[in-house]
Amino acid sequence: MKTLFLNIVFCSFLCAQSQNFEIKKQFKQPISFNANTSSAFTPQELKMLEDVYGSFLKLEILDRPTRVLAMKEIFRNRVVVRKISDPNSQKPCPFLSQVPLFDSFVSGLTREASFKVSTFNPVKYDFEFHSDKNQIFRVDNTDYFIIIKPQHYNN
Repeated sequence: MKTLFLNIVFCSFLCAQSQNFEIKKQFKQPISFNANTSSAFTPQELKMLEDVYGSFLKLEILDRPTRVLAMKEIFRNRVVVRKISDPNSQKPCPFLSQVPLFDSFVSGLTREASFKVSTFNPVKYDFEFHSDKNQIFRVDNTDYFIIIKPQHYNN
């Protein structure tokens, strides 16, 4: 009898507690794309994508409108290369050489021998493009920093 009473009290307590919890689901807002993503890929952007995706470019990117938008957003708005010459303004961060290459589609992908802002290919590296925080990487032996904005930076 004592066990039955304790079981009833325990079950009643659990039922009462479960009624008090409020489940809050946080849904991410849809990604807002800038107006400059409506124009076609530039020849340079297509070359960068081709270097990384090779023969899979059409299948993996060009035939998927959402990925086309995401790639344009990465190239045109989310990746910023900035030169910060003042040592007091430089924050400690990982080096670009520490980021693995995104070589899932082209196995012979290699790093450039020297860094050039005009030819930097951000999709060549396995950055966390779906992160919700800013990411900063320093280009080895330079004063250049690569800043990757989160995908919801416009919201």
